[in-house]
Order: sequence, then structure tokens, then C-alpha cells
Amino acid sequence: MASTDEALAGLFAEHRTHLVGVAYRLTGSLADSEDAVQEAWLRLAGLPAADRERIRDVRAWLTTVVGRICLDRLRSAAVRRERYVGEWLPEPIVTPADGAPGEDPLDAVVRDDGVRMAAMVVLERLTPEQRVAFVLHDAFAVPFGEIAATLGCSAAAARQHASRGRRAVADADPPPRADLAAQREVLERFAAAVLSGDVRAVAEALHPDVVLIGDSDGKGRTARRVIAGADKLVRFFQGLLRTYRPGAFATARPVLVNGDLGLYVPAAPGGDGYRDLDTHVQTLALRDGRVVAVYDVVNPDKLTRLPASVVSEKRG
Repeated sequence: MASTDEALAGLFAEHRTHLVGVAYRLTGSLADSEDAVQEAWLRLAGLPAADRERIRDVRAWLTTVVGRICLDRLRSAAVRRERYVGEWLPEPIVTPADGAPGEDPLDAVVRDDGVRMAAMVVLERLTPEQRVAFVLHDAFAVPFGEIAATLGCSAAAARQHASRGRRAVADADPPPRADLAAQREVLERFAAAVLSGDVRAVAEALHPDVVLIGDSDGKGRTARRVIAGADKLVRFFQGLLRTYRPGAFATARPVLVNGDLGLYVPAAPGGDGYRDLDTHVQTLALRDGRVVAVYDVVNPDKLTRLPASVVSEKRG
């Protein structure tokens, strides 16, 4: 294994995108993911040269280290989320709608089907141990012996954690990722129906089992609790049109959210009896060609990493 500082940094850079993907799948937080990857680098760089030379597979070693760091973050997050106001969604990864690849590791991470919002939401239902065991083994092929060392348990127990996580994910049956052309057709039809106030068209675009999940932590306006059912969502969208100034949503523009088509909705002033509109990042999940889930992130703490190209884009 390379021992010079420059060679070591280059070796780590080769695995950085993979590690960011691991950390994000485990935590659902970009800040925690970045911190975990940086900490893994510090631990690798801090090893004596002789210890580094004994690492047979640096990618596997780093993956295990990131998994251990993320496990600690997950356990801490479970306590913090007890005080969270309303529903909690993973921090969205927003990239330009044209899908042009960039140099940021996140541009590669979002191409992974496992980071779509519908799949990430299901992972939030798992215990920290189940999430780490399931993701590391099923998504990244980490052996149970190494997962056991990360969790501080036996290999049999690690296997059981993964099995329970896998069963929970299968039972939840998150909607698969639709191709972008299908997503675009449904999004355009759905948005046009909502903005026009066409109740029948909105209802036709919604799956009977549709849910809307909003995330604000009390710092913005969205649904405080999960809204389930097409009838309730139709009434919710009707209420939005009465709450905000006409044309408030006209500046919304398409973006990719965790690799799926969504909308960036810039803040807009209210006045004259209308409320101010907060910045939103929304994305949809589809089933059978209709909207089965709407994920609406309004918490400004989760919208600090929006690309400048998205925020500053002007409509023609």
C-alpha cells in the first residue's frame, strides 16, 4: 500500500465517491456523510506506515471505518429526532435536471437506485444496527464478520440484524424508480392539474395509496403529519392555492432530487392576506404511472447545499 502523503491522498480520492455513498445510505445526512468520510481519511492518514502496509484491501477497510462512524451518528440521531417537530426526511441531494455529470461525488451517488427518496425513507424505519448491517451487506457486500466487528456483536447476530432489516424493507415495498421520461410526463400533468385547480385531473394523477410527507422541524410551512389518501391530498392542494399569492408557484423549476425528477420552489413574498412561501424541495414517487408519494422538504437546515446553478437559475 502506498505510504507517501501524496500517494495516500490519491488512493483515498479513488474511494471517496464510494465512501460518500455508503455514509449517505447509512445516515441520510450530507453533513454527517462528509464528516464520516473526513474522519475515515484522518484515521487512515494517522496510522503508522507499518500498520497501513498491513491493510490488504483499503476500500474494505475504509468502508468498515465509515460504517462504524455512521453507527455512532445514527445512535445519536435517534435521540435528537425525538425532539424533531413533525416528520423527518433524509436530506435531499439536489442536482440539475439536465442530469449532466459533474465532478462532485454526489453526482455519481445519486445514480444508485438505493438512494432514491422512497428507499431512503424506508431505511429510517430500521434500528441503527439493522440499517448498518443491511446496507453494508446487501448494498456493499461487506462480510458479516466485518459487520460484526463494526456492531460489536457476533457474526450470527450481525446476520440477524441484516435479515430483519431486509424483511422490513421488503414489507414496506418502496416504489421502484421510474424512468425519467415517465416521471417528467406525470410531473408535468400533476403540476398543471394542481395549479389550474382541476380537482378531477389532480385526483386522476394520484394513486389511491398516495401519501404526502413534509419535513420542516417547525421552521417552515408544510404538512406537520403524513397526509394519506387521494381525497385528503386534493383538499390539501386546494388549500395551498388559497393560502399563497396567485402565481407564487410559477417560479418552480425541475431538478433532480436523489436522482429522481422533482421541483425546486423558491421562496416568494405574500401580502394582501396571503402567506409568505418558504423554499421547498419536492420529489415524487410513482406507482402504476401515478403519484404514490410526495416528499416535501422545507427545513432550511436541509437546504443549505443546493447547487448554485439551481438556486440562481433564471426562467426565460
